[in-house]
Formats: sequence, structure tokens, C-alpha cells
Amino acid sequence: MSILTIRTVPDPVLRSKTTLVDSSRYGSTGLRRLIDSMHETMDAVEGVGLAAPQVGMSHALFVFNLENRQGHVINPVIQTWGPPQHEPKEGCLSVPELYYTPPRAQYAKVHGVNFEGRPVAYEGEGLFARMLQHEVDHLEGLLFVDRLEDAEFRQARRAMASRSFVEATKRVNVARSAEISSIFGTGPSDRQAPSKGRS
Repeated sequence: MSILTIRTVPDPVLRSKTTLVDSSRYGSTGLRRLIDSMHETMDAVEGVGLAAPQVGMSHALFVFNLENRQGHVINPVIQTWGPPQHEPKEGCLSVPELYYTPPRAQYAKVHGVNFEGRPVAYEGEGLFARMLQHEVDHLEGLLFVDRLEDAEFRQARRAMASRSFVEATKRVNVARSAEISSIFGTGPSDRQAPSKGRS
């Protein structure tokens, strides 16, 4: 396993729709290694979800660790229902230090397969449902800020175009690089603590 570099905006891979994982890869060592590395990367920065495009891979795949549930889904299909919810706030490892409340369905269910090709399904409400919707959006080339409405949408666009956001992104990427180096024992011992609750 290895810690992977998390891509941040404006990396074009984040805006590209992923391709389905070919069934011939199910059970392969390479696919399992990617999933394990994504889990390790997500845990290193204390995220709750991580989609393959966020580590530069155009595969329909995401991993998660939230509410005492941990797993991965390959080639997910999502169902949502219930009234739109605007809480809790959402953040994204690929859009550092910005938090907003895009409307998300109250309930969500994702089904797909695991790395062995066996069917899996995960269902939840509230924060868990929000996470599922957030990760599947990544596989469609969408970011959580794309889901914002009206004034909040305009606010996010202004924030992402600002110098402070560019500087924050650079700072976060440097901190993550130090985190990776520290994990492998080659970097500073006083690494910056990562933020929580982002995907």
C-alpha cells in the first residue's frame, strides 16, 4: 500500500466522468492495491470518503469510512429519495477549506460490487446519505460546489477565484506532502494535523 496524492481544483481529472471498472479486473492484485491505498490515503488526512478521480484515477470507484461503516464500491449506481436537506455542511478534500450546504436527498442507497466482483450495497440517511451522493458525484465529474444554489453558489465561485483560496490550496498540499513524508519516516516529526469530515 502507499499514500496517494490528492488532486485539488483546478486539476482536470476532477471534471472528467469516470469509466466503469472492467470486470476482468475484479479480484486482481492491482485493483485491491489501489483500494487499500485509497483507504490509507483517506485515513491519513482524516477524510470520510475518497473517490478515484481525487487520486488521479478515472475509475468508477470510491472508498469510505463513516459512522462505524467502512468499505468500497466499484461501478456504483445510486438511488435517492426524501426531501432535500441543507445540513450538515459539506467539505471536500479536493476543494480545501471551503464548506457549504448543497441540497442533498435525505436518503441514499448505492449498490455495485467489491474488488472481487461480489455485489455490495450501502444505505443511509443524513450525513451518510450526503457522503454517498458526494462520492458518486465525483465519478460524474461534479464537485459539491456545483450543487449549490443562488447566493451560496455565487459565494463559492468568488471564494474559489480568490487569492486566499489559491494560497490555502497550496498550503494544504504542502501539509499533505509533509504528512506523506512523515508516514514514511522521511519528513518532519511535527506534521500538521489534518482536518476532519471531508470527502
